[in-house]
Amino acid sequence: MGASEALDRVARGSLCAGCGGCSGVFPEAISMRMDDGGFLRPAQIAPLPVGADTRIEAFCPGLGQSVDAVGRSDDRMWGPYRQAWSGWSTNADQRHRGASGGALTAILTHLLRAGVVQAVVQNAPDARNPLANRTVLTEDPACFATTAGSRYAPSAPLDALPDILADGRRVAFVGKPCDAAALAAIRAKDPAVARAIPVILSFFCAGVPSAKGAQGILEALEVSEADVVAFRYRGKGWPGRATATLTDGSERSMSYRDSWGDILSKHVQHRCKICADGTGMAADLVCADAWQVDSQGYPMFEEEDGISLVMARTILGEQIALGAQAAGRLALDDFDMKTLQALQPGQRDRRRGLRARLAALRLLGRPVPDYRGLHLKAVSRQNGLRRNIRNFMGTLKRALRS
Repeated sequence: MGASEALDRVARGSLCAGCGGCSGVFPEAISMRMDDGGFLRPAQIAPLPVGADTRIEAFCPGLGQSVDAVGRSDDRMWGPYRQAWSGWSTNADQRHRGASGGALTAILTHLLRAGVVQAVVQNAPDARNPLANRTVLTEDPACFATTAGSRYAPSAPLDALPDILADGRRVAFVGKPCDAAALAAIRAKDPAVARAIPVILSFFCAGVPSAKGAQGILEALEVSEADVVAFRYRGKGWPGRATATLTDGSERSMSYRDSWGDILSKHVQHRCKICADGTGMAADLVCADAWQVDSQGYPMFEEEDGISLVMARTILGEQIALGAQAAGRLALDDFDMKTLQALQPGQRDRRRGLRARLAALRLLGRPVPDYRGLHLKAVSRQNGLRRNIRNFMGTLKRALRS
């Protein structure tokens, strides 16, 4: 088989999410590499086996995603779920280190301590490049002191599928919503992957910035990348500060509002701007920031003790969250799903405007993902005609410029 038609369509539409699923399933034919824009992208290095394109089309989140509520509550905006809470780790250090209350760290700790899994697949800072990510298998919760907190840089955790399968342990996977969607689709067709990875965890994601995003933070801090020995995007407080630790032991930092709002969000890849699922609909359990809001209902980013949204999307996710609570590792309170649109305006507005954005790209003949079961028509009605026209025209103009 020659060049992959599926990967060609992804490239033509700038649809790659950078999950690494294609290289994880076909490691001898596809390799993930950093491109000139600072994103991880697949490169075909050898002929693919017969039928490979059909398999890629079935799981690639750049080409589409299908969601089936199968008897669960199916919120038009937030997708299928079983139960939702606000929560935080009962371990004070975990709560402080985590991006939003340490709930995900507490859940991972519980999964390991209770023997539900034997290791966790997650991101960690790259020792060779503190700004970048690497995929690690963690078996000791003590290591979560290093892995806790959001990492706003490219990552391709599914590239590690061959290593995960060769390792032989039962693992929980933590990844972006697109990673979770790809893995769930791969797992549905591959019993070996299903046995190796019985638990999928995710988080609300506003998009993947390029490697140039973190470099932009360093420029704003007037720091040379060569002088950086450690870099934290968030954590050690809620929401926490972007912090560079230098060779002399000193630190330079900026607020989350400045680092994400003014710099990193400007470097988000195209695929994320037309994402129908930034909330991990394919995962068993997802966590997010349960922001405090001001009098106008807009999230405040003042430093406080972290509070997470904890959403169980499957029966397994529900059992895991309640098990972590029963073990004393996770504090849970009731959460009113009606308040979530105010707490997560970025997710809300992207979902509402997505149908208009996709229509603009289709008009230009650009490839777009095939979304099924994500209620795009219903949520677009919440936007109103004027905002939908604005989303349509803005996407049209940007696409023509590019």
